[in-house]
Amino acid sequence: MSTISTPLKRADARRNIEAIVEAATALLAVNPDASVQDIAKAAGVGRVTLYGHFDSRAALVTEVAARAIAQTEESLRDVDIDGDARDAMARLLEATWHLTHRFGGIVIAAGQVLPPDEMRRAHEAPAMRVRALLERGRQEGRFRADMPVEWQITAIQAVLHAASSAVHRGEISADQAPRLVSDTVLAALVSPA
Repeated sequence: MSTISTPLKRADARRNIEAIVEAATALLAVNPDASVQDIAKAAGVGRVTLYGHFDSRAALVTEVAARAIAQTEESLRDVDIDGDARDAMARLLEATWHLTHRFGGIVIAAGQVLPPDEMRRAHEAPAMRVRALLERGRQEGRFRADMPVEWQITAIQAVLHAASSAVHRGEISADQAPRLVSDTVLAALVSPA
């Protein structure tokens, strides 16, 4: 009898962990201050069960952030950034927008619990992709070279996060955001005449 209940408990535990992580991802993306109580309720488990799998809110946020980073990197790796640098940047911005909107508040929540070095490392892979594209666009004369690349990356990240916040506040729709992000960023990047 105990050999049957042990695998069932393990399966239940795995389902609970996935439900907790999914609920935390959904809630933290919109509200980085979502409480453990809210997350447990959304997951359909009690706080005791949640704390049985994650010993603190910080541990849960760390797990959610790690999964969001992995999913982001996997998705962005598939974006075609060949061809014209401006067109490639538009494709990359659209893909990045969807991920930023999906995981937006998680970045803020993670920033509250992760050390700054870990936060920097989390942004390294996406930033390297943008940096390479910016540098290629500069060499081709498609993007301006009169400001630091790091500033351009910071500005791109700011526009993406601002658009996600604007959607959550109801100022723009999620359907409008990709075009607004792309138009805003490309207008700032295009080489002056």
